[in-house]
Amino acid sequence: MKLLLKIIGGFLATILLVVILLFTFDYDYILKGIQVVYFQGHNTAYIDDYPEFENRVIKSGKNVVEWPLSKDYNIATPTKRLQKTNKDLGTVAFVIFKNDSIWYENYAENYGPDSKTNSFSMAKSITVGLLGKAIGDGYIKSLDQPVGDFLTEFTKSKHGNLTVGDLASMSSGLNWDEDYYNPFSQTAKAYFGNDIRKEALNLKVIEEPGRSFKYLSGNTILLGMVIEKAIGKDLATYLSESFWKPLGMADDALWQLDSEESGMEKAYCCIASNARDFARFGKLFKDNGKWNGEPLLDPKFVEIVTKARFEESPQYGYGFWLSDFNGKEIFCMRGILGQYVIVIPEDDLIIVRLGHKMIPREEGEKHAKDFFIYIDETYKMLAHDSKFKS
Repeated sequence: MKLLLKIIGGFLATILLVVILLFTFDYDYILKGIQVVYFQGHNTAYIDDYPEFENRVIKSGKNVVEWPLSKDYNIATPTKRLQKTNKDLGTVAFVIFKNDSIWYENYAENYGPDSKTNSFSMAKSITVGLLGKAIGDGYIKSLDQPVGDFLTEFTKSKHGNLTVGDLASMSSGLNWDEDYYNPFSQTAKAYFGNDIRKEALNLKVIEEPGRSFKYLSGNTILLGMVIEKAIGKDLATYLSESFWKPLGMADDALWQLDSEESGMEKAYCCIASNARDFARFGKLFKDNGKWNGEPLLDPKFVEIVTKARFEESPQYGYGFWLSDFNGKEIFCMRGILGQYVIVIPEDDLIIVRLGHKMIPREEGEKHAKDFFIYIDETYKMLAHDSKFKS
């Protein structure tokens, strides 16, 4: 019995020491990660984790614009390959929009059209949309305006000519550690920590900005801070005013905050909304910044951000992933667990997929294999539609 008590006492003492060390060396956010992830039966972030964090409401308006249903709504049968992929990867929402109508939609695991799930990095595209709105509203001069005009920690003398466009196009040269599975990485601290402004302002430019693409979530955090400083209000409020209400969103959304005290939206991540409302951003950019004929964004800005900035990195523009799969010009919003809003303008086509997993990308792959599967199988389904011309 004494031996058992000694073992238990030693175990508890070890835990106490670990906790003290985590707080001492500013790693206490790991405890939040353990509570949010492992205590909930997961081993990484998950699509329903938003109630575990502070959130700010992105308010929808009174003038809801419902998506029309195609006269061929849900007539098509998903291919066997699509059904298997969706089952294997835990797809909870798969919706095809053709000619600005819902042509096909399917939900699983008790999810439905109003169910909220985490956008993860699809929020980067939305934050870039806010940048375009801030430029159009005159708060920011252009993509070429220096970050130091808004954040004095990034003046030219210290960090070169780092511009807001460099942040949006992932070409900042910042020393951010984009590691999703290392609990000591900056990405983990941004997700579970309580002061992302502090983390972002501690970054340094270690490579010349504006020269090459390197995907870093820290870029979008800084971009969110620039927009926040320029507009003089929080990002969720500006998103509501600029897009959520004008686009006729059906539901309020939630944007995760780093903490109740600091109150900074995780600009790189974590907007909880549904497939139908996420798709409206695809339509907005598909239609060159217009919504039902009304201009919300400058079409020149839309054209720039949905094209590659660097010839050697054709897979990325400004906040949007790009592909020429099957000879189509494609841009998309993408999240880490296979969240997609895939837009193919020439065919007036939008594909939205939300779910638990994606096929891990192999070394050198610009897109995961499931991205191509969703496109291929959608076209096979559409081939049965007499109105569709491939």
